[in-house]
Amino acid sequence: MKPRTSSQLQDFLDQEFAWRLKEIANLKNVINGTGSLEKKTLIRASLALLYAHWEGFIKASSFAFLFFIEHQGLKYNELQSCFSVLGLKGKLNSLKSSKQMDQNKEILEFIINELDQPAKLKFDGAIRTESNLNSEIFENISISIGINPAPYQTKYHLIDESLLKRRNGIAHGDYIDISGSDYKNLADEVLQLLRNFKTDIENSIILNAYKKSA
Repeated sequence: MKPRTSSQLQDFLDQEFAWRLKEIANLKNVINGTGSLEKKTLIRASLALLYAHWEGFIKASSFAFLFFIEHQGLKYNELQSCFSVLGLKGKLNSLKSSKQMDQNKEILEFIINELDQPAKLKFDGAIRTESNLNSEIFENISISIGINPAPYQTKYHLIDESLLKRRNGIAHGDYIDISGSDYKNLADEVLQLLRNFKTDIENSIILNAYKKSA
């Protein structure tokens, strides 16, 4: 689904979160009712899936949000600067790297004139998880779509160590021993992070925070 209206985006976010919430809840229930030997295997598999939900929701919701913004018919100069950068990044990079004054002048004039044109955002440049969504990449994505990363910073150690480091170990064939209670707590923490990210996008829509006038 590619949402073009606020109601479509809201529906997308609700559905995208709901199925992930249900799947994680089902896994926790199955783990609780499993024997100790089977539980260790199931927890390891579930942790890899938990990471997939972390990366998948951040990626899908961010793409949907940018798609929504691009289809509001707004000009670059009507959007917060982070979104203008997504559309004009190629020219900005050229301006930074060029040492020719004539070329710099031409590029700058293009950027100034382009600011009054309908925004076309470069999604891939903003939402690049590299299958390794650590706290640094998450913060960059958040800033790219106008979300303040500060409230998430207390959970950066959890993202990098408890979730990502363990997931990478499992993916590389290492034996990672995690208790049922540790997995439950980690799953609850990740779900709360996804809820918060969803809420931040919803608030941006409601408050028109993606617009410069806001």
